[in-house]
Amino acid sequence: MTLTGLLLLVLAVFLGGIGWLLRRMAGLPGGAVVAEDLGGRPAPVLRAPRYGLSGRPDVLIRRPEGLIPVEVKSGSAPARPYDSHRLQLAAYCLLVEEALGERPPYGLIRYRDRTFRVDYTEALREELLGVLEAMRRDLVYGEAHRSHAIPARCRACGFRPICEEALE
Repeated sequence: MTLTGLLLLVLAVFLGGIGWLLRRMAGLPGGAVVAEDLGGRPAPVLRAPRYGLSGRPDVLIRRPEGLIPVEVKSGSAPARPYDSHRLQLAAYCLLVEEALGERPPYGLIRYRDRTFRVDYTEALREELLGVLEAMRRDLVYGEAHRSHAIPARCRACGFRPICEEALE
């Protein structure tokens, strides 16, 4: 092996080690990153036409047990994941299942200080499909109500100018 070849090999091992260390520091499991949408070049959009759903997980990791979608949140972890975060992750699991033909066994929600594993069960999938159906029904009938009592969330909402239920 030439000196150049040896230097390239050492550099590859070093960069691989840094990638592993950064992923560990970020709280992500080992495995090959298939796609990521955290500020670099956007990952491809996954589509599930039969459910009228499209999106892209923040990170998609290939592990021995399958493809694992990861949703990254910037805030501190609650005692347990919020239902909205669980359902968002379930939507990514459904998108992976439909668009890539592989059902994830679970997904991860990564908060700033903790990671939660959420099993992608048939019950969670059915809960998601029920929520999607209710959302479609609300769109058809033009009836959607505020689902919270958080003034800051209201102020940041894109529908605030036309909302009849805005707080403050």
